Amino acid sequence: MCELFAMSSRVPATLGFSLERLARRGGAEGPHRDGWGLASYEGRDCLLLREPMAASESPLMQLMERGGLRTRMALSHVRLATFGDRSLRNTQPYARELGGHMHVFAHNGDLPALVEFRLSDGFGHAGGCFRPVGDSDSEHAFCSLLARLAPVWHGTPGVCVPPLAERLAVIADFGEQLRELGPANFIYADSDAIFVFADRRTQRSGELAAPGLYLLQRYCWRTPPELEDSGVTLQTIRQDVALVASVPLTDELWQPLGEGDLIALSDGVCYDALGRPATPEQVASKLPKAS
Repeated sequence: MCELFAMSSRVPATLGFSLERLARRGGAEGPHRDGWGLASYEGRDCLLLREPMAASESPLMQLMERGGLRTRMALSHVRLATFGDRSLRNTQPYARELGGHMHVFAHNGDLPALVEFRLSDGFGHAGGCFRPVGDSDSEHAFCSLLARLAPVWHGTPGVCVPPLAERLAVIADFGEQLRELGPANFIYADSDAIFVFADRRTQRSGELAAPGLYLLQRYCWRTPPELEDSGVTLQTIRQDVALVASVPLTDELWQPLGEGDLIALSDGVCYDALGRPATPEQVASKLPKAS
């Protein structure tokens, strides 16, 4: 399966990391060679870098490692192709504009039924303005999610951001329906917050089970050596940061997210599915779902 990573921080941080190293920490030395991508936000817009090739062979990745990126919000994806050929159009993360903000999406899991539905009413895009460029199941899911979120954003004047609780309610309903079709770990960002929906993942034993994603909240002055070894470097002043990854990247206490758990990350703070600030202890117990 693919590897996911996201970061939300209180103040801009220099994020220099190797997606190849992140994939290796996921126990995937060889397979994840079908593409990589990174979305780094600056206000309502984002810098999106994608290549349908192994990160270890990419001159662009080497340039990023030397220079790094400074941002408060980022998400990335390392691809192991299952649906769609190895091409740029099938390389995640995907991005679209909605409500004057750039929205980005990355998914981990296989959803064969979703590809079959394509233009059906259930998870299709008939009558909607969002159409897939490629033929991956993940991009179909993203277009369907944006079609559901569009009324919320279009109901907000100007380029204002809709209330967090309203966005969470739509995403929660979408995630619950999506996971009925297959593993539905996804990370979605709308420039204001990162939304993390966790499901199942193929574990090292070969079993399809939770956790599909892990969360780490840190309050730090500098990057611990273990995090640097995993390919993540944070260089900033006093920092509140929340990290999400497919597997723990350090020996710290990463909190496993359960099947159907939904959280939002903004300014390094974690919010539960109802839009309330959540402590690491609350995340570890069981996050309440949006009804």
